[in-house]
Amino acid sequence: MQNSTVDEALDDIDRRILAALQRTGRMSNAELSEKVHLSASACHRRVQRLEKDGYIRDYVALLNPRRIGYPTMVFVEIKLSGQADELLEAFEREVALVPEVLECHLMAGSADYILKVVARDTDDFARVHRQKLARLPGVLGMQSSFALRTVFKTTALPT
Repeated sequence: MQNSTVDEALDDIDRRILAALQRTGRMSNAELSEKVHLSASACHRRVQRLEKDGYIRDYVALLNPRRIGYPTMVFVEIKLSGQADELLEAFEREVALVPEVLECHLMAGSADYILKVVARDTDDFARVHRQKLARLPGVLGMQSSFALRTVFKTTALPT
């Protein structure tokens, strides 16, 4: 079931704008307005509203990890020694400072957190594991799974 506030706040044109910007965020307003069949000024006003209302969070360049020397992707399950708010907050604060960690998710299930980590190779990951991840507050255990190949990856949310 969809959230009714989202349904009421976004019309079909807004959804087309969001879908187009997720595919090519660098297009000009003129290109975008043509794609969504709207005048340039009306399109610009809608994009500004979508930004102001928090639907569009940011614009970024998505880098090719292989080209910049980080071809190894590792998913790390982390178990903590406890669940106290102070421990969770300390872990979350410190893990955010590790540049190789691209994502950190608090989980329900056997792991407390799952991290998405990039590395130059297995030796580099061993260094990150030993010098950074193992030293995070409250880490009781870790299990790492290396991605052999990325079959599919997108940053685009369904609109």
